[in-house]
Amino acid sequence: MKALPERPTVDFSEKFPVFTPEMKATHTILIPDMLPWHFDLLVHVMRRAGYKVEVLHNEGRAVIDEGLKHVHNDTCYPALCVIGQYLDALKSGKYDPEHTAVLITQSGGGCRASNYIPLIRKALKAEFPHVPVLSLNFSGLEKGNSLQLSVKEFIQLAYAIFYGDLVMTCYNQTKPYEREEGAAAGARVFCVEALKKALDAGSYKKLKRCARLVLETFAAVPVDRVPKVKVGIVGEIYVKYSPLGNSHLEDFLLSEGCEPVVPALMDFILYCVINTVNDAKFYGKKRGTALAFRIVYNWLYGKQKAIIRLMKAQGRFEPLHDFEHLRKCADKVINQGVKMGEGWLIPAEMAALAETGTDNIVCAQPFGCLPNHIAGKGAVRALKQLYADENIVPVDYDPSATRVNQENRIKLMLATARENLRQKGGKA
Repeated sequence: MKALPERPTVDFSEKFPVFTPEMKATHTILIPDMLPWHFDLLVHVMRRAGYKVEVLHNEGRAVIDEGLKHVHNDTCYPALCVIGQYLDALKSGKYDPEHTAVLITQSGGGCRASNYIPLIRKALKAEFPHVPVLSLNFSGLEKGNSLQLSVKEFIQLAYAIFYGDLVMTCYNQTKPYEREEGAAAGARVFCVEALKKALDAGSYKKLKRCARLVLETFAAVPVDRVPKVKVGIVGEIYVKYSPLGNSHLEDFLLSEGCEPVVPALMDFILYCVINTVNDAKFYGKKRGTALAFRIVYNWLYGKQKAIIRLMKAQGRFEPLHDFEHLRKCADKVINQGVKMGEGWLIPAEMAALAETGTDNIVCAQPFGCLPNHIAGKGAVRALKQLYADENIVPVDYDPSATRVNQENRIKLMLATARENLRQKGGKA
C-alpha cells in the first residue's frame, strides 16, 4: 500500500504591506464603486477624517478581464469585479502604486466577503506588491490594518447612509414621472451637496431638517403620475446596487419606462447588526456582545423609524421598509438563523415589496454566491404561494453572461408585468 504524499504546509508568516498611520498623509485610497450617491457622502466623511479617498468608476470588459486573470474562476462574481476594478485602475497610470492603497468593506459573516482581503492581496502581489489592502468592518477583522475612524465619524457614516437611502428612494420615485428631463437628477445633485454642507457644519444630526430638505426638494419636481410598472431589485448586496455588477440594471429599467424600487442600504446594516444579536439566541454566542449590538440596533432603528414617519407625513413618497416589518416578513418564509450572505434578508425584501404593491422583482444572483441562490431563488416558490401575483425573475450575473441575455430575461418579466397592469386598469 502506497503511503499518502505529505500534506503541503501553508506559510502563515508571509508578510504583506500594512497601512501605517503615516500613510494617511501620503497615500490615495481606492474604493470600488457600488452606490455612487451614497458613496459620495461616505467619502466626504472619510476625507473630513483626513483620508485621501477616491471611488473608482472604471468599468467595461477590460475590468472583468483583469479580474479573470487574477482570480480563481470559482470565486464569486463580486470579488472578480472588485479586484478587476482595482487592477485596471492601478494599470491606468493615473495612480502612483508606491503611494496608493485599496479599501474593501467586510461584513464579518461566513460568506466570502470576509475572505476578500487574502484574495485581493494575492491578486495585487504579482504586479503591485507594495499596495496595502485596508478593511472597513465592525467585526474586529484586520486589527492594525483597518481604517481608523472615531465614534463620531462612524456616527457621521451612519447618517450619510440614512440620507443616501432617502435621496435614492425619492429619486427613483420621481425620475420615471418627471415632466422635464433631468429635473430629478438636478434635485439629487442639490440634495447631496446640501447634505455635504450639513456634514461640514455639524448639522447632519438634525434629522428632521435634513430629511425634510430632501423630501421637499424632490416633491417640488413637476411630475405626471401615470401608472407605471414598479420593479423591485433584490439579491446579493454588490450586484443589487453596483452598476458594474448588475450591468446598469436601474438605468435599464428606467429606459423601459419602469419605476425601480431599490431597498435601503441601511437595511443590510441592520441585518448584520441584528444577526449578531440573534447569535446569542440561536448559537449560544456571548451575551455581552449581543447586548452591545442590541444598543446599536435600537439607535439605528430609531433613526429609520423617524425617517419613515417624516415620509408618511409628507405624503408624496412611498416610505422605506420598516426593518422590524422586514423581520416579520422573513419569518413567513425562512428562519432568521439563516444568515450566510444576505440570507433571510432576500426573501424578507421580496415579501415586503409584494405587500407594498411591487409585485415585479428582479433577484440579482452572482455566480459563486451559493447562499444567495438558496435564500433567493430557493425561496421563490414559497413566496408565490404567499403572494399569488408576485412576478419574480432570478437573473444570473457572471463573466460569461452577456448584458443582452440578462436584459432579455427581464423584458420577458416586464411583458407579464405590463399585462398585469393593464388588467388592473392601468396603462403601461
